[in-house]
Amino acid sequence: MSSNKLVHGYEVVIGFETHAQLSTQSKIFSRAPTAFGAEPNTQACAVDLALPGTLPVMNKGAVERAIEFGLAIGSHISPKSIFARKNYFYPDLPKGYQISQFEIPVVVGGQVEFFLGDEKKTVRLVRAHLEEDAGKSLHEDFIGQSGIDLNRAGTPLLEIVTEPDMRSSDEAVAYAKELHKIVTWIGICDGNMQEGSFRCDANVSVRKPGQPLGTRREIKNLNSFKFMQQAIDYEVRWQIDQIEDGHAIQQATVLFDPDTGETRAMRTKEDAADYRYFPDPDLPPLVIADEWVQRVKAAMTELPRTMAARFVADYGLPEYDATTLTQSKAMAAYFETAAKASGQAKLVSNWVMGELSRRLNSGEASIETAPVSAAQLAALVSRIADGTISNNAGKQVFEALWSGEASEVDAVIEAKGLKQMNDSGALEKIIDEVIAANADNVAQYKAGKEKAFNALVGQVMKASKGKANPGQVNELLKSKLA
Repeated sequence: MSSNKLVHGYEVVIGFETHAQLSTQSKIFSRAPTAFGAEPNTQACAVDLALPGTLPVMNKGAVERAIEFGLAIGSHISPKSIFARKNYFYPDLPKGYQISQFEIPVVVGGQVEFFLGDEKKTVRLVRAHLEEDAGKSLHEDFIGQSGIDLNRAGTPLLEIVTEPDMRSSDEAVAYAKELHKIVTWIGICDGNMQEGSFRCDANVSVRKPGQPLGTRREIKNLNSFKFMQQAIDYEVRWQIDQIEDGHAIQQATVLFDPDTGETRAMRTKEDAADYRYFPDPDLPPLVIADEWVQRVKAAMTELPRTMAARFVADYGLPEYDATTLTQSKAMAAYFETAAKASGQAKLVSNWVMGELSRRLNSGEASIETAPVSAAQLAALVSRIADGTISNNAGKQVFEALWSGEASEVDAVIEAKGLKQMNDSGALEKIIDEVIAANADNVAQYKAGKEKAFNALVGQVMKASKGKANPGQVNELLKSKLA
């Protein structure tokens, strides 16, 4: 589904709520551990279980991670924010309420920028607030029983809420990937979607262009980018079909079934009033002094957007290249190492985004374990830049390095006889022979047919067994045919 295009005459409107599990060692209001995969109910303490007389104590590390996120996306950090009780009853919620933030969140506003193809997009954020996770219901169908695991209860979450700015599933997935990159880059979340560390809820509605927003349905707990796209596309088609058949869309929470590729209603969607929010009497307001924000800012790593701007300024890269190369810290470091060593930033960028990424995307390796190191790529592009080999010959060298056939660029060039022919005397002899043997093409070129010239270049390259320098061939051939 393409960006900003109508679907059967309807505009798609999508907003996101993402729960990022913060990378603290202990829970948000207790000292219980947050490690994944422990035996059920072995990581829940008295505070998490809501035993009488227990009191929550704020985890400083969770607050600092929220501040980091706010700084990373240009948000306002609230100097004073309030924790509230979100009341609902569910078996895996031991207190009967969830401690969250409502009226005054810790992070307000901000935006996430990304490319969809070569088009730059911006999604505005409403807020990001701290809250605790609930436990988990376990259903053992083979014995017909259900159980409750409270290991996750009290795990620190940052809920990140967008404006309804996205207009297609493609755009929604691109936003989610960019957000995932940001939280993992700054280290506030490990981003493991399979383990539930990064969970997305998509609010989807449709409307005729120019009409008010339609009724939204919330697709819960999308834990892969592939399922995210499938779920949104199905939901859009379903809503349009319902409206075309004369049915009104009812606000609801729905789940996506990967086996059927369909969404199904789970429950009627609640509004904020249904949760009866009120300030938590056990937690004082969270006060964040500017000095604290500045300390967190000083300790932060270089942000992807800052690094991308530096790549544009320092290396003269197009913004698209710079943004692509900063999709991960490892890729950015690989590029910068090779660019500095070779002095050929744009050529390195082309190879990293082209041949190297193609190999990585095929699943052969990660960039951290790529068989071709940044130093080897630097040596390779240097030989292309100085005219020793052609770009096509460079691909043969890359293949030899990747397969482990060799480790030295110059050794591969020598062994495979890939050096370009830069001897103008030898090249002129070949060109003279080609001109003599192709009188028709020569006549056609002189009559103004450019394709005839390309045919002559091809004949020269063939005669030189691909070793002639294409630039030199063009120059000499044009000179002789003038």
